[in-house]
Amino acid sequence: MTGPGTSTDSVPAGPGRPPGNRTVAVAVLAATVVLVAAQVASGSSARLVLLLVFVPALLAGLGTLAQTVAAAVWVTGVIVVSSLVFPPPSVAGRTLTLVGVVLAEAIGVLLCARRLRRDRELFRMRQTAVALQRQILRPLPAPTRHATLDGRYRPVEEDALVGGDLYDIADTPYGTRVLVGDVQGKGLPAIGTGFAVLSAFREAAFRETALTGVALALENAVTRHNTYAAQSGEDERFVTATVFGLDGGSTVQAVNCGHLAPYLLDGANPGAVPLDAGVPLGLAELAGPTGEVRAVQRFELPDDATLLLVTDGVTEAADASGGFYPIDRRLRELPHRSPDALAPAVEEDVRRHSHGPLRDDLTILTLRRTPGSGQPDGT
Repeated sequence: MTGPGTSTDSVPAGPGRPPGNRTVAVAVLAATVVLVAAQVASGSSARLVLLLVFVPALLAGLGTLAQTVAAAVWVTGVIVVSSLVFPPPSVAGRTLTLVGVVLAEAIGVLLCARRLRRDRELFRMRQTAVALQRQILRPLPAPTRHATLDGRYRPVEEDALVGGDLYDIADTPYGTRVLVGDVQGKGLPAIGTGFAVLSAFREAAFRETALTGVALALENAVTRHNTYAAQSGEDERFVTATVFGLDGGSTVQAVNCGHLAPYLLDGANPGAVPLDAGVPLGLAELAGPTGEVRAVQRFELPDDATLLLVTDGVTEAADASGGFYPIDRRLRELPHRSPDALAPAVEEDVRRHSHGPLRDDLTILTLRRTPGSGQPDGT
């Protein structure tokens, strides 16, 4: 299983590995032999050896600075010797040729230095993004006394580490509390709102005795963030989310704020848990002057069952004809539904259904109760 903070997602790749010195030397020597032989075979009127100027230019995009400089010096020397053996018709032509070669090689070296500097800057930025990601989204799998959260998280933005989907799990004095949500909008522009919700959850999960109190704290966080966004000229957003509460018993509490229902895989007939949707965070005022009274709903999660939590990046993944991913049917048909294989199997099936790149952030989480986790904590 992979998620933010795991070895496959959180360790930034360094600058691309350049070719080895021996490989470069053999390639440059081979190109030199071929072009010099062609020069000799064609006679003094041909200037085929000048094609060697492209060798340092190629290394400028692939190799190290030392390799590019060495190739540039070698090519310049070969062309100088060639111009003495096969001189141009005039001294001026020979001078212009040498000046042009030296200028081309110098440009190649400068481009290589610029590329390497940019690669180092991008590497540092990637490291910074990984450090930020670890503060925003918890690495998976994330176990607590009562449950383990695992799964896949894939932002839609190319090469991004964090998008508009959000999740968290907290082992609190009131039991384990889990959050899954989706900010209105896609990718990077939604990060600010998502971070506000996650920050509020991490505080309220330990402070509020009731799950409805956690949901109210999230509502207030989105409202405050939207006020700040309006003052800053940014778009106001709402967030669909569900907060779950687990303890040592088999009953799960849930407060749904407009999010997709979870799917319970317990035996041969997986299906959606019938939760009332409620109103998304940030839109509670639509429920009336006093705001919506968010209710706690309950359902059973046996020790051997798996709860699948997804965002609309899964359910709204469309095929070529515009048909959405039929998650209810596909969960019954997927051959691999073991807890560890479930999220990867769903992701692969979603990608196969959509026949292309992601159009929205993709979050597929599995929540399993820890067997023998003790007696209820009184959540």
